[in-house]
Amino acid sequence: MNTSLEVTRTSRKMLSQFLKGYSLAQLNSIPEGHNNNLIWNIAHVVVVQQMLVYNLSGLPMNISATLVQKYKKGTKPEQDATQAEVDEIYSLLVETIDQTEVDLNNNVFVNYQEYPTSTGLVLKNVKDAMSFNNFHEGIHIGAILSLRKFV
Repeated sequence: MNTSLEVTRTSRKMLSQFLKGYSLAQLNSIPEGHNNNLIWNIAHVVVVQQMLVYNLSGLPMNISATLVQKYKKGTKPEQDATQAEVDEIYSLLVETIDQTEVDLNNNVFVNYQEYPTSTGLVLKNVKDAMSFNNFHEGIHIGAILSLRKFV
């Protein structure tokens, strides 16, 4: 699981750099022909990791219900993110993975509700969830790399 966590940390470091490298207006900009923006993609990966790892394990997530509702699968930006929200997301990029590592080391992920992903892969345990999460974050980093050319 250490390699999986390190991959996630690498992903989160890249995402943190995107947050710091763009203005609030750029983060919120939805380029023509796209349905989301930089900040949505970044917040979305935080939310999905928490849902895949904690929610499907029957554990409380380390993020607010408001963040979940705004950035979960199937959502799109309905309003601009504030600077306070961007700052919160920036902190959560690291904090959520730090907490996940602590919880993995403390073996808190005892139960897991199997989950068939949209790719057809069925997640059966938290190890599967962490591996799939890295794939998912990679997809969104790719989207960010594309979006940033237009903001």
